[in-house]
Amino acid sequence: MPSSTITDPADPQAMGPPFAVSLGDPAGIGPEIVAKSWVMREARGLPPFFAVGDAASLRAVWLGPVQTVSTPEEAADVFDTALPCLQVADAGDIMPGTPSIDGARTAFQALEVAVGLARSGSAAGIVTAPVGKEQLYGVGFTHPGQTEFIAERCGVAPHNAVMMLAGPSLKVVPITIHIPLADVPSVLTIDLIRARAITTAKGLQRNFGIGRPRLVVAGLNPHAGEGGALGREEIDIIRPAVESLQAEGYDITGPLAADTLFHIRARETYDAALCMYHDQALIPIKTLNFDEGVNITLGLPIVRTSPDHGTAFGIAGQDSANPGAMMAAIRMAAEAARARLTPGC
Repeated sequence: MPSSTITDPADPQAMGPPFAVSLGDPAGIGPEIVAKSWVMREARGLPPFFAVGDAASLRAVWLGPVQTVSTPEEAADVFDTALPCLQVADAGDIMPGTPSIDGARTAFQALEVAVGLARSGSAAGIVTAPVGKEQLYGVGFTHPGQTEFIAERCGVAPHNAVMMLAGPSLKVVPITIHIPLADVPSVLTIDLIRARAITTAKGLQRNFGIGRPRLVVAGLNPHAGEGGALGREEIDIIRPAVESLQAEGYDITGPLAADTLFHIRARETYDAALCMYHDQALIPIKTLNFDEGVNITLGLPIVRTSPDHGTAFGIAGQDSANPGAMMAAIRMAAEAARARLTPGC
């Protein structure tokens, strides 16, 4: 599979300003994996970044150096000697593993600040640590997830902001995301599949430097419908969408049976797979790349990535959280930012 041609993403001269990393829920593993990423910054070739949130959440789980800063410029100056943290609202009494309303309020404000910094160009992009949606809904958050919130703040329509899950060996895009499985057939439309596919193709060009992306599309039903015997969605919706995109010059194939789409030889034939529903996309990516999976939002005017896992309240504060996905998210943000500086992307 062709990969990005980006090299040395940690070069600060090529990156410009540092990346803003919102700490997510202060009671989750976000503070721990951000701190561990700073410790591993040189070994993993990470670009300069700064945390956005309550510095107390970092100190609650880590004894290393934390420096409160007021601006991204100040963060860049101290990055080599301490983990910079742009302080937002006080999260109150922080107990790792025990989410609170104050913590959710801080997570919400950190996300808002990080997006604003990226939109203004003060940050090279944003990386978002996981949040607890149940708690966020209690402080006025009304979006299905951080992706939808960021898209709205950037003035991008929901259907034009695409969630791609990317790892070393697979990239997938769910056409439908956080809806009941029973609702998927009624939500799927030709226009929705087309919009997701076009944004995916453009996103692979812009963020990964892939000149002519190869896309495959999974069927909804077992065996891609067996010619209509197991369902007509492939005939009535998916195939017409694929054929219309082929007619416009996109390198796209499908619908193909999902059960044979993710083995190693199949993965060598495409750059990204478009899947019809959440688990059809996330089960293979988490099976293959659980500790390195990254959620990157395509179709935005800013770079945004996130580790492909949740808050893990059950292990927060135990020094057992694996920072692999967070480090991968920071590095992918740097690669995407660099790719966007390349002429033609």
